[in-house]
Amino acid sequence: PSASVAGTNAICPGGSTVLTAAGGSSYVWSNGQLSAEITVSPASTTAYTVTVTAANGCTATAVRTVTVNSLPNAAITGTNSICEGGSTTLTASGGSAYSWSTGATTASISANPAVTSSYTVTVTNANGCTATATRTITVNAKPTAFVTGDNIICAGANTVLSASGGTSFSWNTGSSNANITVSPSATTTYTVTVTNSGGCTATANRTVTVNANPSTNITG
Repeated sequence: PSASVAGTNAICPGGSTVLTAAGGSSYVWSNGQLSAEITVSPASTTAYTVTVTAANGCTATAVRTVTVNSLPNAAITGTNSICEGGSTTLTASGGSAYSWSTGATTASISANPAVTSSYTVTVTNANGCTATATRTITVNAKPTAFVTGDNIICAGANTVLSASGGTSFSWNTGSSNANITVSPSATTTYTVTVTNSGGCTATANRTVTVNANPSTNITG
């Protein structure tokens, strides 16, 4: 008989393929199966041999090697936490084609979620095998910045401005303290940048108005 085997000769890990023998009236495979068609799912590259017997009792063999290709090493890089209103770039690697849960098909995407969100990419390599990777982006809230203190002083006086709402402070005066003492000679606006534990920032302003002192006269 003229023995032959048809079927896919390359699969991905965990996949399977159907091998079909032809050329005779009965078939015996090296894995013990006796049908013309068998389904195989090898864990590693494997050769399958079939012995084909014709009606006259003569035999012939055919071999099909099924190669098991490796999966891609899917990975995502990029910042995994942002402040509300911010964005980050996620970059996938490990293959030749990419499909994101957002619908994008580029290796890199810009993500600006309003709430904590997960992004999944399916990575395909040159052999057509796929793997997935996921990156969760945490969205941190911005602080609510406040400044308290007198906003009106007399010329020559001072006032204490106190910032709150975060864990660190940066004033336009250069101070990094929560509280600053100011004695402006003219009406002045003071701005503080407040940073919270998540690294997010917000600003607050306080304008200190300087009133002129009265002009006193003594006559007599």
